[in-house]
Amino acid sequence: MKEEEILDALQPQMVEWRRFLHRNPELSYHERKTSQFVAGKLRELGLAVSTGVGGGYGVVGVLTGGKPGKTVALRADMDALPIQDEKTCEYASGVAGVMHACGHDGHTSTLLGVAAYFSRRQADVEGEIRFIFQPAEEVCPGGARGMINAGVLDGVDVIYGVHLWTPFVAGTAASAPGPLMAAADEFFIDITGKGGHGGMPHVTVDSVVAGAAVVMQLQSIVSRTVDPLKPAVVTIGTIQGGSAQNVIAESCRITGTVRTFDEETRLLIRKRIEDIARLTAETYGAKANIEYLMGYPPLVNDEEETGRFFRVAPGVFGEGQVSECAKIMPAEDFSYYLERVPGCFMFVGAGNESLQAVYPHHHPRFDFDESAMLAAAKLLVSMTQSYQGWE
Repeated sequence: MKEEEILDALQPQMVEWRRFLHRNPELSYHERKTSQFVAGKLRELGLAVSTGVGGGYGVVGVLTGGKPGKTVALRADMDALPIQDEKTCEYASGVAGVMHACGHDGHTSTLLGVAAYFSRRQADVEGEIRFIFQPAEEVCPGGARGMINAGVLDGVDVIYGVHLWTPFVAGTAASAPGPLMAAADEFFIDITGKGGHGGMPHVTVDSVVAGAAVVMQLQSIVSRTVDPLKPAVVTIGTIQGGSAQNVIAESCRITGTVRTFDEETRLLIRKRIEDIARLTAETYGAKANIEYLMGYPPLVNDEEETGRFFRVAPGVFGEGQVSECAKIMPAEDFSYYLERVPGCFMFVGAGNESLQAVYPHHHPRFDFDESAMLAAAKLLVSMTQSYQGWE
């Protein structure tokens, strides 16, 4: 049976796995049953399997080929999100308040399909293929660093990952060399003033007024501090303070996120946020305490491996169906793997209006065209075989 025929025959199985996982989602750091499911499938395929990798629910399957060669790592994430599934379909989430709203069920099922393919062609594999099933991509500090610290990249020559992406139409693929996805940092600003009666503001220090001033001043960072040729975002997500309309609030909390693509801009914005919050609060007689969480670094694709993507992908998707992707502000902890070894992260189109696969990622009605899993599997197989030099 030819390569494409093997993968085509695995498509119904990938759909079945994906729908099972979609009905049974588990949140970040709680993927116990998901990891058991994955490990069981890998053992059925005859792979050497490690569980509990990274101190959590990470799973690694290793396939050693019949010929000497390089080691390729392939990674999928497994966690779901704290979102109520609002879809009407037979595979809708059966867990209240939890759903796969980002396609990780599809990533896991795709990689299981790729493992099944290579297990049938083990004698032809030139080197080793390491299948990394990672927990906790959605929540910082994420699962990638724990997996790396556990040695999943030891001896690895290259790593590839895919993301099923509904903003792109099914049947297409995209990637780009260099910075592709942003670093994602978070900040928490607690402003403390002096509470009191709403009718006697002169004997108080209004934390809400100080907080409002901080919010407005933070909006000047990107427009007046950051190089306009370097993309960056500073977003205020929440501002909370006060308990009644006639009470001046003692305290106010502001939270937000920062997205950047280079370390210099990342550190510059952090310093400006800390300075502006502190000095602005002091101007109003209040004090600001800033907690700043450095999240995932920017995802930076290797130039050579991205070049491989642009050579290989047209053979999977067809000429004219593969494009260079613009920078994307969402973050991915696949970035940690790419800091250690060369590789490429790729987007596979999964949107389809006729199937109602049009809702954005993290939406309560999110779904994707399941044919994208077969396309993603073929892409990962082709990238692996190209790197290992299969004839």
